[in-house]
Amino acid sequence: MPLRYRLPAVVLAAVLAVTGCSDQPFSAQGGDPADLAPLDTVFARAAAEFAVPAPLLEAIAYTETRWEMVEGHEEFEGVAPAFGVMALRGERLREGARLAGVTEPQVKSEPMANVRAAAALLRSWADADGQARTSLEDWGDLVVRYSGVETPAAQAGYARDGVYAVLQSGAEVTVEGRVVGRIEAAPVAAAELRGVPEAAEARSMSADYGPAIWRASPNYSSRPSGTDPSMVIVHTCEGSYAGCWGWLTNSQAGVSAHYVVNETGSEVSQLVRESKKAWHIGASYDCSLNGNTDCGKNGQSSNNFTIGIEHAGYASQSSFNSGMIQTSAELGCDISQDWGIPRDVYHFVGHGQLQPYNRTDPGPNWPWTDYLNRINSACGSTPPPSSTIIVDSNNSLNDTNVGYIQTSSNWTASSHSTDYQTGYWWAQTAAVSDGATFWFYLPSGGTKTIDAWWVAGTNRSPSAPFIVYNASGSQLATKYVNMQSNGGKWNTLGTYSFTSGWNKVVLSRWTGSGYVVIADALRIR
Repeated sequence: MPLRYRLPAVVLAAVLAVTGCSDQPFSAQGGDPADLAPLDTVFARAAAEFAVPAPLLEAIAYTETRWEMVEGHEEFEGVAPAFGVMALRGERLREGARLAGVTEPQVKSEPMANVRAAAALLRSWADADGQARTSLEDWGDLVVRYSGVETPAAQAGYARDGVYAVLQSGAEVTVEGRVVGRIEAAPVAAAELRGVPEAAEARSMSADYGPAIWRASPNYSSRPSGTDPSMVIVHTCEGSYAGCWGWLTNSQAGVSAHYVVNETGSEVSQLVRESKKAWHIGASYDCSLNGNTDCGKNGQSSNNFTIGIEHAGYASQSSFNSGMIQTSAELGCDISQDWGIPRDVYHFVGHGQLQPYNRTDPGPNWPWTDYLNRINSACGSTPPPSSTIIVDSNNSLNDTNVGYIQTSSNWTASSHSTDYQTGYWWAQTAAVSDGATFWFYLPSGGTKTIDAWWVAGTNRSPSAPFIVYNASGSQLATKYVNMQSNGGKWNTLGTYSFTSGWNKVVLSRWTGSGYVVIADALRIR
């Protein structure tokens, strides 16, 4: 079954640079050939230039991004988006660019510029305090400063459990299952880390979820009377684990979440009791963004009836650690059992889906099908049967056993606030047989109603043809729709009699010239 899948451009470029699979320079202007070097070489060159230990740069990058060139998005107000393998943000990104003699766009998109900017920043801090730094332990206070967190417990978590733990044990760096680098273990004396708070933390365990560590946030309020949690919102922190819970437990943040899961799933923090309202989604509920589910909640704050799970990492990253997904699924199962929440795509929902105008997390590569299957498996059940099939433009959101989309390379990925979940495909109209095909499997024949979702616009075709076929390949109908209107919602194409097996609906490009057609989502009910 052919499945198409694309990484964000910045992530893809970084993967190619790391693995040496690209023969094109990173910079749009041609760049330095060093930008094509494997990242361990990049770290070594930046370390030599600015007299910062290469293993330290490698360990900070691993703690922050797992060596991915992330393309930052805002998740928490007051926290600037992070960019590159070193997760540089805001004023630090600007200052690092100045010190390294590169532009801000280069720091955001080129591995060498990004690492050099971080190394230059650390060098400037070291020069400013004038202390000798002859060992890895001597850089502890600057590692704490780099973390950007203010609470001692979170600082200790970032430095001791993050950066210096990586230095002590070493790490194998993988991107999408491929080894792209290694951090060699180095002797580190934990008792001699300069300026790093002690690891000791008065820990208590969660009353709601046994495996979680209770780290109370002051940023919460009561749910409206009679309102119980009925939905779970999945987030990414846009940063590291300690940085995430450290900020969400800070009263100055003004935001919170109920839970935070670390990068590997080895630790979970609970910050707000499930019965209370955490401040994790800044949107009023709109059921049209969620398959017209729970429309009676329209207009009220989504915080009122949701539980928020943050995950260390970034919406732009290419993949998520299977341990994190499993731990989050086990937590999700527990929440669903406690509150009677259905374990499906309408009740475990992405932040960016319900707040699409300024959020994208958990991102296009969150493995929704695997995640929901793991939640149900953890609860000892299988997903409830449904007579409705939704085929999204993003195959990572589809159960490809029952439905998937297929397009050629002539179709381009894009996104908009009114798309169905995460983006859509578009193509120019032309007299060619090159449609976007929505496949769906029916175990037995039957009558089904077909609905389509698109993003409207003035350049859309006023006569976009959807061609309906049964599993034997017989054409049942052609439905022309005006994609210049009625966007951002389900539009009924018609009701047809399908046969058992793989049926399909093809959005054709073969219509009036000078327009584009939009393949976003198809619903079979």
